[in-house]
Formats: sequence, structure tokens, C-alpha cells
Amino acid sequence: MGERAIRIGLIGFGTIGTGVIKLLQRQRASIRDTLGVGLELVRIADIDTRRDRGVKLARGVLVGDARVILDDPSIDIVIELMGGTGLARRFMLEAIAAGKDVVTANKALLAHHGDEVFRAVERAGVEIGFEASVGGGIPIIRTLKESLCGDRHQAISGIVNGTCNYILSRMSEEGGEFAAVLKRAQADGLAEADPSFDVDGIDAAHKLALLIQLAFRVRVPFTQIAVEGIRHVSQADIAFAREFGYAIKSMAVAKRCGDRIEASVRPTMVPRRHALASVNGALNAIAVRGEALGDTLYVGAGAGMMPTATAVVADLMDVARNRVHGSRGRVAPLGYPLRLQTRALTVPPDDRLGEYYLRFLLVDRPGGLGRIASILGVHDVSIAAVIQREREHGRAVPVVIRTHQTREQALRLAVRAIDRLAVVRGRSTVIRIEESIG
Repeated sequence: MGERAIRIGLIGFGTIGTGVIKLLQRQRASIRDTLGVGLELVRIADIDTRRDRGVKLARGVLVGDARVILDDPSIDIVIELMGGTGLARRFMLEAIAAGKDVVTANKALLAHHGDEVFRAVERAGVEIGFEASVGGGIPIIRTLKESLCGDRHQAISGIVNGTCNYILSRMSEEGGEFAAVLKRAQADGLAEADPSFDVDGIDAAHKLALLIQLAFRVRVPFTQIAVEGIRHVSQADIAFAREFGYAIKSMAVAKRCGDRIEASVRPTMVPRRHALASVNGALNAIAVRGEALGDTLYVGAGAGMMPTATAVVADLMDVARNRVHGSRGRVAPLGYPLRLQTRALTVPPDDRLGEYYLRFLLVDRPGGLGRIASILGVHDVSIAAVIQREREHGRAVPVVIRTHQTREQALRLAVRAIDRLAVVRGRSTVIRIEESIG
């Protein structure tokens, strides 16, 4: 290749794309000195070619049609930052088929179409970098693929959505119910105008689907990850959790259960003694438990312009380095050949075991708590502790129950029956308790 600069095309000129351009411009000399060759951003494609993003570009660099990048044989690497799973998938596959290396932050694309993309990369002998798809600036993908690849992992647990962590942290530290804190997060630019993707757990589930492939070398279909959002978490739950010695976090958890994998994203009570309980604000954190190494924890900025751009540029440099040294395609995208990956059996709801926090609103009538306890007993749900606040005549008061280990499906059936009782007001709250996190 000689001294010719490596030519790059960027598809998607949003927040992260702007950060990538800023970083490439700022670190131009350092990158050249590190690689021995320059990285030249020659084309940017975006449907909006008029908005000022605060970066200077040479005339003709910004275009409105991605075909200009895909059809240019002189472009070596394509960065896909447009998001979505439709056009982004098509553009990614076209770039790969044309022999171009690709870099992406698109976790949704890889969660739903990763098999197709990774298989195309292996077949074409090109490179793909996707560090920015999970954990922003935390190098968790490279860590699992390289540094920890000699271990057998038992569990991976993480706070992988900064919006959820910010909301739950603010609720815990400053008070306020979910809706009010969400509005503050939107005003601060830490939540989207439509926050559903984040607060309903979908974003975290996409990331967990990738982490499972890297940590366990198996594939769990996205549809088999149990997903629950944080909208129902209240100040009452946060206060009771604190009383029990826990913090509530939105946790993405995958663990080996014999020859099966249990995978879920949901609000979880984490022991305050665990380091994850003190990871607050928009930070992300991922804990890995290996047979040989034991527990390790990786913490950092999981989202935002510059943390994510840092991961994208690191992937660019890694891909460029392999180009310079003629070692493209040497390592499979996931660190192991896709043909060796198997579809994992997942633990069905009937077999999921765990401890749970339950909160009911109970009307002041004789025998109400006894009826709840009776229904739990019929469904083999064992009670570990009960908190019942002082009653005010005629008003509904919270009753909180902590269970022993119980089957999730049995618990759900019991709660459904309890919610039908005349003495119970509204829908009850169920939150998983994770005593041992890895």
C-alpha cells in the first residue's frame, strides 16, 4: 500500500458522526504517527446536507447519496452511523461485498442481522469493527474477544443504557417519580424525545445479544431475551429497596444455567455492597465472571458524542493497522469462526429461579395480608420478609414482601391472582433481586 492514505467514507452525519470527524481532525498527526499512514475522510453521506454541525469540511466532502461512497473503489473503509436495520443493513452488506472494511456502532443491526453481516465479513475476508455498539467508550468487545478469550465465562451483567441509569440515579438521589425525572433527562439532552427504545429496555437487549455471543460463544435469539422497562419503578420501590439494602438498576444479565443460558433486561435490586450499585448518572458498567479469573468490572462513559466516537476511531485504527500489515480477515469478527457458534437453549420462564421484591397496595380490611400469603403459598412462593406500614382507616397502604428462591412463572401466576383481589388496588410491582452478580 506504500504511503497512500487510507481513504474513509462515513454514512450518517449525526451526533456520533460529528464526534468522529472532530476526533479525526484533532488527532490527525497522532494517528498518522501511530499507524505510519494517514486516515483521510474523503466522503460523508447524509440526507441533511445543510445543517451546521460545527465542523469544517472541504467542498464536496458532504453528499446526499450514500451510493457515492459505496460505488467509489478508492474508498477503503466505510463507517456506518446512520442507525436502523433497513438501509443500514443493505449499505453494510454492499460495502462488504465490494471488499471494503466496515466500522459501525449499530447494535440493533447486529442484534437482528449479525449472523448475515458477520458471515459476509468472513466470506469476503474483510474487517469489521463494532466496539462502539456496546458500552460507548468502554472497550468491552475487544476485552471479551481478546483479553478474556482464554477463560470460560459463567455470567455477564451490566448497566448498559445510560438513560435508564441516569433516571434511576436521579430518582434515588434527588427524589421525584419516573415521569418528572424523565422530563429533566430530556431537558438535559440525556433522553430522546421518544425515550421508548431506552426506558423500555430494547436498547439494552440489543447490546446483551451481542455480549452473549462474545462471552459464551453461542447465539440467543433476540426474541428469547426477557425484556422489561423501568416505567413502573416508583419512589416507594426505591425507598423499600434502600431499606432492604439494595439499589435499583436496569440490568442486562446473562448467565449459564447448566447447558442453557438465562438472559434478561429488567429493573433489578442490586446489593449496595456491590460496586455496580454505586455506578450512577449516565455511566455504564459491565461485570464479567470467569471460571479462572473470577469477577472483573469495566466502568466508563457508555454513550455521548466523544466517548462513542473514541470507540469508532479506535476501530478505524485497528482496521487500518491490519490493512497496513496485510492481515485483513485474520481474526473472525466475534473472535471465533461463526460456523462454530451454536444456537443456545434458553431457560424458559417455568424454570427461572430467583428472589423477588413484591409491592401491593392493600385496603385496610381484616384478613387482606393473610389472603395474599395464602395465594403465594398455593403457588409455592415462600416469603422471606414482610414490611407493612401503619394503616390509616379506609386508605390503601403498601405491603412489601421479599421472597425466597422461587420460579418466576409461579410468581407471575400468583401475582396475577392477587391483583384480582378486592382488597388490592392497582397493579402490583415485581422486581428481581440479584444477590450474586458476575
